[in-house]
Amino acid sequence: MNKVNETVATLKGIPTKIDLRMQLEQNVIVVDFTKLNGDKRVMTCTLREDMKPRATKTDPMSTKKVREISDAVVSVWDVNAKGWRSFRYDRINAVDLVDEYNADWYNKPVDK
Repeated sequence: MNKVNETVATLKGIPTKIDLRMQLEQNVIVVDFTKLNGDKRVMTCTLREDMKPRATKTDPMSTKKVREISDAVVSVWDVNAKGWRSFRYDRINAVDLVDEYNADWYNKPVDK
């Protein structure tokens, strides 16, 4: 990662792109960003394996290869809309961790 990207992330108070991806893979986070049309959007999202759907041929966005086509775009699983969504990294305003998804009760296996 270059120094400019690190400085921009620090000034905006957001994780670097690499750190954001790691956070998404381990947690549920709330991302506040500005859409290309200027609208503000707040999305609760993740890339946790236990929360996103398995990759299928019928849903191209479920495959990692398709989600990582553009370096400028971050593709995530929207836990509220239950669908794949994306946003531009350079349009992020704030990132917050959702604490309840880290709770022990959430991460325990469900008895069947």
